Amino acid sequence: MNSFAQSGLRRYAVRIGLVFVPLLFATRFVSAIDEAPPKKLPLGQFVTVTSPVDDAVFNRISTAALKLQRQAGQEDRPAILVLQIEPGTSQFHQVQGLAKFLTSENVSNITTVAWIPATVTGPNVLVALACKQIVMHPDAELGDIGRGKPLEQQDQQQVLALAQKRHNIKVNAAIVRGMMEQQEQLWRVRLRTQDGGKDELESRVVTKDELETLRGTNVNIENAEIVKDAGTIGTFKGSAARSLDILVAQTAENRVAVAGQYGLPREALREPLPEKENRKVRLIKIDGVIDRLQESFLLRQIDRAVAEESQSIVFQIDSPGGLLVESITLANAIAALEAKKIRTIAYVEREAISGAAIIALGCDEIYLYPDAKIGDAGPIQIRPGQAFERAPEKILSPLKVALRDLAEKKHRPIAICEAMADRLMKVFQVTHRDNGRVWFMSEPEIHASNGEWIQGVQLRETNGELLFTANGTRAHELKIAEAPVSDIEDLKNRIGVPPGMKLAPVEKTWVDGLVFTLNHPAVVLLLIVLGIALIYVELHFMTGILGILSVLCFSLFFWSNFMGGTAGWLEVVLFVLGIGCLALEIFVVPGFGVFGVSGILLVLASLVMAGHSWSFDLATNVEELTWQTGQVLMALGIVVAFGVVAARYLPSLPGFDSMVLGPPGSGADEPRLRLETSPSNAGSTGEIGLGEKGIALTMLRPAGKARFENRVIDVISEGPFIAADAELEVVAVTGNRIVVRQA
Repeated sequence: MNSFAQSGLRRYAVRIGLVFVPLLFATRFVSAIDEAPPKKLPLGQFVTVTSPVDDAVFNRISTAALKLQRQAGQEDRPAILVLQIEPGTSQFHQVQGLAKFLTSENVSNITTVAWIPATVTGPNVLVALACKQIVMHPDAELGDIGRGKPLEQQDQQQVLALAQKRHNIKVNAAIVRGMMEQQEQLWRVRLRTQDGGKDELESRVVTKDELETLRGTNVNIENAEIVKDAGTIGTFKGSAARSLDILVAQTAENRVAVAGQYGLPREALREPLPEKENRKVRLIKIDGVIDRLQESFLLRQIDRAVAEESQSIVFQIDSPGGLLVESITLANAIAALEAKKIRTIAYVEREAISGAAIIALGCDEIYLYPDAKIGDAGPIQIRPGQAFERAPEKILSPLKVALRDLAEKKHRPIAICEAMADRLMKVFQVTHRDNGRVWFMSEPEIHASNGEWIQGVQLRETNGELLFTANGTRAHELKIAEAPVSDIEDLKNRIGVPPGMKLAPVEKTWVDGLVFTLNHPAVVLLLIVLGIALIYVELHFMTGILGILSVLCFSLFFWSNFMGGTAGWLEVVLFVLGIGCLALEIFVVPGFGVFGVSGILLVLASLVMAGHSWSFDLATNVEELTWQTGQVLMALGIVVAFGVVAARYLPSLPGFDSMVLGPPGSGADEPRLRLETSPSNAGSTGEIGLGEKGIALTMLRPAGKARFENRVIDVISEGPFIAADAELEVVAVTGNRIVVRQA
């Protein structure tokens, strides 16, 4: 082969090598990436450090830390313990013991993080200094260990020894001295050093004396600035410390943000409970349409669970929604349980739609089946002809405010919660510019962050066509709910309920059953009819028993509506006032005038209002008022029909003819009341008839006693009061009711 051919072959081989050798290395590199094990998610646990720090607090924290470290070792995963340090006062030796434990070898394999949501001063600061990292709210402050007073020398040495361990690389002895001594002046210096022939910049915080020592050496000090003046309180604000790159690793607005910075799941936010307290878990079922009666019933069940000192309440939700005001009221009541240290869990097997979704958002945690649905909480109105249309802005606005409040309380994306009610809400995935945390916001929220959040893609569920709705898997991806559960046993395992233990439901009492029965429309109608009819009959018989039964019927009516949430004291007062006006009309002011008309109107108004619950929707209010008014008028019609039949047939029945006034023209004699004689004339009988004369023995106001010959009987004046010893004349006899006037 000639030299020219050999040269060509060599060039061809070089070209092949230039192509295939990089390709071979790239293939091996990709293969190595594919074969690399996936990064394991860290284990996490939040624990609140309450004040005062005592043995109980120490045991709770140490137990959680040791359990977390043991689990991390078994699963070969990193572990992070977040201690939320609350303001308060503690004994120095108690806090020093906890700090010593946190820096010991017992928990050396877990990362301890101090989360400072509010200003912490005094000995509690030692807990933060003992952690490997500190995260603060931008407006919170940390420091002033002695609270304006110098610590004892021995205590100062223990605090300095804690700082000299350099457990937290952003904390040194100078910073700690500044926290303990007001007269200490602190400087932040930037030094240029040599490392392997390369210039490097180093930043550190030093005291004034340490700065003078540095200036006396050959160290190149490029910059020096005062971070604490002498004579000032030694506290450091979160935002300032972050900008100086001292003391804190990050700043955060809330617990969820802290969890996001360390890649912790939402389950980590749940604080551990002692084993004996884990057994106090109650189950409340929310199914069917949510109305005023259901709201009242669920509120009573919540109160029972609280009275039983439950640590956790599981709300098993399967509902298409219901009334807006009632749903918001329930959601706020559930959210308020956090202040009582009660953990709330929403458990959705099939759906939590509309008002049920609002209730679920009031819970601390939401667990759904993978295919379960949550969302679509937009308010609607029912127009004539049963046509549905979306509610106006005046109703949507307060609902969005309520959803925003729930989202802020439970640390969920505000924009997604609002999108459940507003289909025009556009929500975007955003990324934090500093730590890469993923969240979801609307455009106004992104603009208000001033570049802190970087806008990403728009969520497909917020395209302006439908209200936001998601299944269990998607809700978890969007940080609305926890990871989906497969069944009730999976839920129990996730919330820490022992496998062999059943979730104890809050039992429905006989009172609840009676309330539901008495609020049935047919029973409501029956109570009104009986209440009015018994009064009508009592006025003819005057036995007293029928009046008591009438009072019982109306008492049950108002009590059931009171327990059902539709009646209050106003309706009861109006009813009593109306009865009082009618009594005045019958017994004091004869005839039919202002008192009679006012009494009837007040009674009717109280009966109508007692069965009605007000809402935002005017059309719904009119519909309910129309129905309730029709029900009351129907009851009155039944009573009138009963009165006509009674007036026609009751006087002719045996035993009633001498007690009931016969109709005019019936041929019956004038009604007379047969009475037993007084004790002085026992054995004889007498009769009282119309026009008979007598003498008042007592003052008639309007009732009293009168003598007719040798008989003493109870009478009632037809009008004004009559003085004693006045001459009387009988003007009416109805049953055993004798009406008289002054002769």
